[in-house]
Amino acid sequence: MIRTFTAGLAVAALMSGAAMAETFEVQMLNKGSDGERMVFEPAFIQAEPGDTIKFIATDKGHNAETGKDMLPEGAEGFKGKINEEIEVTLDTEGVYGVICKPHYAMGMVMTIAVGDVVPPEDFLEGRVPKKAMERFAEQLENF
Repeated sequence: MIRTFTAGLAVAALMSGAAMAETFEVQMLNKGSDGERMVFEPAFIQAEPGDTIKFIATDKGHNAETGKDMLPEGAEGFKGKINEEIEVTLDTEGVYGVICKPHYAMGMVMTIAVGDVVPPEDFLEGRVPKKAMERFAEQLENF
């Protein structure tokens, strides 16, 4: 009887953890609610390890992928196809920079913070287009 009870508690604990994971929906848009063109909406998400981000191809011509060198050490990047929905579960704590490859130069970027983290100092190093740099800087003000 004790074994059954203990196993039942373990299963309940595992299921409650899974139930606590959240799914965030991100729209890929030609025009955002604020009038800005080529945006992810929302542009910033504060998530926890195990949460899922669902990128929805609301408007055509967009994708979502991790930016070069814009993900936590040990994390796997992702790359969605143009015009297709992609769903990713982020298990590694840290800051993820997400871009729309065709509209990166137009500033179509977003930031995802997983866990209680701060952006690394070198997060915006390298070749980042001017408009993308401006939008990333605005998003990083959320920390």
